[in-house]
Amino acid sequence: MSDRFTHFDAEGQAHMVDVGGKAVTERVAVASGSIRMQSKTLEMILAGGHKKGDVLGVARIAGIMGAKRTSELVPLCHPLPLTKVSLEFSPDAVLDSIHCSVTAKTRGQTGVEMEALCAVQVALLTIYDMCKAVDRGMVIENVRLEEKSGGKSGHWRRSNFPDR
Repeated sequence: MSDRFTHFDAEGQAHMVDVGGKAVTERVAVASGSIRMQSKTLEMILAGGHKKGDVLGVARIAGIMGAKRTSELVPLCHPLPLTKVSLEFSPDAVLDSIHCSVTAKTRGQTGVEMEALCAVQVALLTIYDMCKAVDRGMVIENVRLEEKSGGKSGHWRRSNFPDR
């Protein structure tokens, strides 16, 4: 881990990090998050009875698109040739929520953490957008990096560190 922010030069000006000298390695990142809702909203999603269609199917495509567009949304991110983006949704009837987990992969000179995190956010925002007519009180929460591997910093896993 670095002891300084890398997106600032010596004068404190923001800049895009030069990754040209880094080795090309396989990079993998896993991010997750959840959206809480009313129980009837979750029931509608799971029953497929939503008038806008397959909420989780649309959210899956939106998440993939979000990962692909990360460098357009986050100013200092490098555009990456993604080799894989997969999303898994896990409904939780006890907590009236849907958990989203994203795995993003590339072979490159910089990591895919931002792409995985962006995909989670866009997928959950899509669920919110599609369901807001029946439940404006939904809450997106706990969006976080779970694991990353590849590159000079190696492997990192959230379970190895206390929650912050």
